[in-house]
Amino acid sequence: MKYIILCIVLIGSASLNFIFAQEDSLSYSLKIKLPKTSLFHNETIIEEVEIPVVSSTDSVPVIDIKSEHWDTTVYNPYRNTLVQFPLQLKFTDSVYASPVAHKKVITSRYGWRRGRPHQGIDIDLVTGDSVVSILDGVVRFARYSSGHGKTVVVRHFNGLETTYAHLSHIAVKANDTISKGGYIGKGGNTGRSSGSHLHLVASYKGEYIHPEYLFDFSEANTIRAQELWVTHEWTRARFHNSRRVSKVSVLTTKEAALASLVKQKKVYVVKKGDTLYGISRRNNLSISKICDVNSIKKTAPLKIGQKLVLEL
Repeated sequence: MKYIILCIVLIGSASLNFIFAQEDSLSYSLKIKLPKTSLFHNETIIEEVEIPVVSSTDSVPVIDIKSEHWDTTVYNPYRNTLVQFPLQLKFTDSVYASPVAHKKVITSRYGWRRGRPHQGIDIDLVTGDSVVSILDGVVRFARYSSGHGKTVVVRHFNGLETTYAHLSHIAVKANDTISKGGYIGKGGNTGRSSGSHLHLVASYKGEYIHPEYLFDFSEANTIRAQELWVTHEWTRARFHNSRRVSKVSVLTTKEAALASLVKQKKVYVVKKGDTLYGISRRNNLSISKICDVNSIKKTAPLKIGQKLVLEL
């Protein structure tokens, strides 16, 4: 019984010393003085024990997303930046916050539209509807932008930027930290727009990425993969049609991404009534691309039965 009481006293004494122990900022350790009783000489000996301390921040790198190309006055500060393909994107979340509270109806997709690249998706809304950030991040740009009207750009912690354009009201300012689902402003019809909608853009270091390659815009609000690789196919509008849903096959490894870079070719046999414009439109290829691959001029007449190589 006496031995048990002695142990309790020793533990209590050690705990008290631990509370008042100071951290050595140079050695990153705690030095604790522990009383120890000698069973033979019936005397108390003070021993100093050093315990190494591992900081919780040692394994968690601090991400400074404002360290490079942070310009709050320019819509795209990456104009002279060269991006290496395939590029890798990582997400810590498996779901995103819907930018609008109602069901997402996409009225125009990423792709070629009326002879020009449409580098985002249009989500239907009524002027005054609330718009929120789809992920955590920091507001880099919040002002009027030519064409886009009242615009907010949020840079996220994986380097991705999302743009919310044609707003009627901006509720944030540059350098504001915003959480996933955080209120950005109200949807509208400002800038070059034919009706009220949200123009949502995804980009990485100035490279526009097909938003539907990254995010599932169904009611599930899922991110396609927590680690994925992006190739030119998903950063060039000419490979897609703004009026059609692109078939998404996510590349989750670098090996798969590199393998996909091998150009696929198919042979098209010209039929009666075919034109270069019609062939290019049906295959999501530019006329210039078809002409370059087949070494023909844009004005060259097509012949029935003629074979054209389409490099997809």
